[in-house]
Amino acid sequence: MSTHLPTADLRDPDSAARTARLRDALRAAGFTADGLLELLGAPAYAALARSETVPALRATRGTDAPATLVRLFLLQRPVPYDRAAAALPVEDCLADGWLVRDGDEVRASVDVRPYGGPDGQDWWIVSDLGCAVGGAGGIRAAEEAAGVDRAQLVLGVGGASTTLAGITVRTPVAKALDLGTGSGIQALHASAYATQVTATDLNPRALRIARLTLALSGAPEADLREGSLFEPVGEETYDLIVSNPPFVISPGARLTYRDGGMGGDDLCRTLVQQAAAHLNDGGYCQLLANWQHVEGEDWRDRLRSWVPRGCDAWIVQREVQDVTQYAELWLRDAGDHRTSPEEYAARYDAWLEEFEARKTKAVGFGWITLRKSGAEAPSITVEEWPHPVEQPLGAAVVDHFARQDYLRETDDAALLAAHFRLAPEVVQEQVGLPGAEDPEHVVLRQNRGMRRATKVDTVGAGFAGVCDGSLPAGRILDAIAQLMGEDPVLLRDRTPEAIRMLVEQGFLEPVGQG
Repeated sequence: MSTHLPTADLRDPDSAARTARLRDALRAAGFTADGLLELLGAPAYAALARSETVPALRATRGTDAPATLVRLFLLQRPVPYDRAAAALPVEDCLADGWLVRDGDEVRASVDVRPYGGPDGQDWWIVSDLGCAVGGAGGIRAAEEAAGVDRAQLVLGVGGASTTLAGITVRTPVAKALDLGTGSGIQALHASAYATQVTATDLNPRALRIARLTLALSGAPEADLREGSLFEPVGEETYDLIVSNPPFVISPGARLTYRDGGMGGDDLCRTLVQQAAAHLNDGGYCQLLANWQHVEGEDWRDRLRSWVPRGCDAWIVQREVQDVTQYAELWLRDAGDHRTSPEEYAARYDAWLEEFEARKTKAVGFGWITLRKSGAEAPSITVEEWPHPVEQPLGAAVVDHFARQDYLRETDDAALLAAHFRLAPEVVQEQVGLPGAEDPEHVVLRQNRGMRRATKVDTVGAGFAGVCDGSLPAGRILDAIAQLMGEDPVLLRDRTPEAIRMLVEQGFLEPVGQG
């Protein structure tokens, strides 16, 4: 197989025109995210996301243009030249290298996967052959299909990349940095709201593929730079930094796209600690990360120690795996389960040896968001939340930090004078034995965003239930005290902490007065 990659140079009018014709043909043929779902049906579409290709092969036995394009670009099957010519500007594709001719057939040189943008855009993510929908052969099959060393492979859209895209703050900014761009999906998202996008990667092949993703999707050119971490950008600063870094904690750096090459979780820690120097005031850094749970240390304290001075942070642990689960996951990812039993056992043992040396008992996975606030007393929230959430969460991230600002600037007296309203789509659940006169406890539950749930006492439930913005908090508490026969002064003294919790978690929203 050839290591050849297509070309798409938007600075060359002829190349730009050929790329535009290809994009128009893909859209006209329905080779889009919506069109793919319609063609394949939900089961086959979902199977593709699991890297299972048989249902899609069965669904594309026809000869129409959509079936042809799925077979070419997603399933990597050769098709007759005439069939390709009916769906694509085939000579343009051959000239630029998207297709390669073998006798009377043509085949794709790269994976091209339809991807729906957040505002309904039709985008396409380019990756190495076999790296978007690779089948059960894993990374070994992708290595053979792409004809390049596995260390240089560029993956397509996966769960991690879509998760990061979903949590990223999408407010318009002047400058955005996609650190470790890979196939370019985060840079593509950033191009929709950032005036200037810089994308970096240690792998020069990734930069070439990211350029293809942007060009084919009709996005502006990004400033593409080769290098590790922040080295390619010197002392430049940004309003937004996003990164889906090679966060896998592994013995060595076999696979550039996933193994950071630093010991333990040092790569993620270094990225977090260096980010502050590259953020403009008020700017965000958002990344996915893995972190060690070390014997004798609280993982929350370890992560708090990563946060640089002058930055607020919100760190969410979404999943934890013990060291054996973690090693097995990434051994399968690399296709090592398909090697000889002896080779597999040796690699497995190397992972466990590395974890034992570092006193690592488990590995956490989650999201880290920094905001450069310059606050003397920064807000650092480290929490575990493995429950389902509602993506996209970018707006919820902005709201989280706005609430931290409000609580930091509002003392208890001001809190009791403030007006609040219950956030939209919060419901109250009463939990207790059937037939009991009073519930054992009351739960407030969000149906949006983080979908949090929290227990509240009678006062908290009553307070939240009447918050419509019309009365100050103190007046509401006085009324509750009268109903319950409590001392209003004592109730005012002990309730602000509960109000702060409800505000911090997004159950109550401050209402501006005046």
